[in-house]
Amino acid sequence: MKYGIAIFPSKKVQDEANSYRKRYDPHYALIPPHITIKEAFEADDDMIDELVTELKYIANETEPFTIQINKVSSFVPVTNTIYLKVEPHDTLNELYEKMHSGKFPDNKQYNFVPHITIGQKLLDDEYSDVFGSLKMKDFQIEDTIDRFQLLYQLDNGSWTVHDSFVFGKESL
Repeated sequence: MKYGIAIFPSKKVQDEANSYRKRYDPHYALIPPHITIKEAFEADDDMIDELVTELKYIANETEPFTIQINKVSSFVPVTNTIYLKVEPHDTLNELYEKMHSGKFPDNKQYNFVPHITIGQKLLDDEYSDVFGSLKMKDFQIEDTIDRFQLLYQLDNGSWTVHDSFVFGKESL
């Protein structure tokens, strides 16, 4: 089965992202707005049981933290993806590194760029128009992050939560 690990921001942040996603992101119906901490990977039940124990440990030793989103950015020229740029944060980077070492599969495809996708698979002209107008918009979003989720992919391509891991809690 295919799994992934993500952080779902607050409803306020999700509502802001969805105001763009419903129009510009074909994956809108497959997963809520999120920050990917670990790209999709294949795992069987035994491996997931081991990883859940590891994820509980990681969550227990992580304190809640605040993220800042101040602008949109894009992955052009690699892809016509537009996203809310999450400002660099040590805790986010540490989570990413922990989930790509030890018992976790090391499936890094790209450098870690914390973001919330709001548009993807756009045609060049549409990308230019949308990105040009969003680039002028001022985003001042602050959000407290206190958990991450282990997700799995259903047959229809959508993602659902397998487990949530709250930071700083004794859940072992």
